[in-house]
Amino acid sequence: MSASPPPPPGEARPESSQNIATAIAEVSERATLLVREEIELAKAEVSEKASKLIRGAVVAAAAGIFVTMALVFALVGCAWLLYYYLPGNDFAYFWGFFAMAVILLLLGALAGVVAARAVKKGTPPVPNMAIEEARKIRETVSSGSDSAAAAAASATPVSTDSVGATDAPTGAAEEAGA
Repeated sequence: MSASPPPPPGEARPESSQNIATAIAEVSERATLLVREEIELAKAEVSEKASKLIRGAVVAAAAGIFVTMALVFALVGCAWLLYYYLPGNDFAYFWGFFAMAVILLLLGALAGVVAARAVKKGTPPVPNMAIEEARKIRETVSSGSDSAAAAAASATPVSTDSVGATDAPTGAAEEAGA
């Protein structure tokens, strides 16, 4: 009945390597989740900008239709104006065509301004928020790994409590997991 001697202070214990493996797996899972969330954010942002671009294109098409119809009314008004100046006519309906052409031009200009604003909000269709968040995460991880390396270099020895569980320094692990 001889008890096995405790391992020398510099050797790793099996519980310690299990804790490290568990921590690495957890960090890997969280990183995967973070990447998936960033991809979803990018998709949502690009689809929002694409919908603004589509709305702008539809309004721009409506503006084009208004301007085209205004041109048609102006040309019809010019034709009736020529007819009015022929000898022996008292026909003055052509002024209605010109009034309608002016109204359609105003609607076309208004639709053009709305379309320009919608297109300006949607361009370029780049997920700016997702890119900014990814940059912040990279900076956090880079600064966290620097401090984790410094903490690992000056880590205190691992102690065991009465049950046999290990208490590792948690500062570096919490920074890496955050």
